[in-house]
Amino acid sequence: MHKKNLIVEGAPGVGKTFLAKRLAYSIMGEKDINRVMMVQFHQSYSYEDFVMGYRPSKDGFDLRQGSFYQFCKKAEEDSENDYFFIIDEINRGNLSKIFGELFMLIENDKRGSKNKIQLLYSDELFFIPKNVHIIGLMNTADRSLAMIDYALRRRFAFFDLKPGFSSDGFVSYQNELNDERFDNLVLALKELNEEIKNDESLGEGFRIGHSYLSNLKDCDNLDFIVEYELIPLLREYWFDEPDKVKIWSDKLRSVIN
Repeated sequence: MHKKNLIVEGAPGVGKTFLAKRLAYSIMGEKDINRVMMVQFHQSYSYEDFVMGYRPSKDGFDLRQGSFYQFCKKAEEDSENDYFFIIDEINRGNLSKIFGELFMLIENDKRGSKNKIQLLYSDELFFIPKNVHIIGLMNTADRSLAMIDYALRRRFAFFDLKPGFSSDGFVSYQNELNDERFDNLVLALKELNEEIKNDESLGEGFRIGHSYLSNLKDCDNLDFIVEYELIPLLREYWFDEPDKVKIWSDKLRSVIN
């Protein structure tokens, strides 16, 4: 990746995690799980978890290396190969706080030993190797999350992953299942996604992804998926429009019965 840093954004169930790992393996040219690391950001995730910080021990406090620090050191020792650090729910954490002084070093033109910077908790001069790629995953349908800081946004390329109900892979999978109830549910979800897309309070980022219906060996679980996964999601989306929830709930139930 030219930019070195990529954020894959999309609605629930579009396969962001699946794509991130497959992208990493594709660029590597092989499936080497030892060169891919995944963490998940959350509100309590900190610089100390990510880079370095003091943690309680039986003798007081010890200086411990964070996940990204360790990953960079590992990549530095293997400079001929690409390494991929995947951050799930990247916009769920306080990004400026988590990245700290690495905010500058993640830029493509600030990589390598010529751009060392002193870390907060040590005298070490640290740099991010050129062979480290960062892939962030961002759920566009979570109302509770703030938008990414513009300064950090500038350091990432963005790819919007859309529902793939019409993709060649999904259509082939659908044909293999050869189930009328499944076909009807797919058509209903395509129609539902159009309504979600055109809803002023929602939009494209809230459309329902194809992974809700992926990896099924048969269609015995369609009732469960509709009743306990899709309909609760609609209740969340249209919490202030119960009539619309009822209309679509009834429609989804009807197409699989």
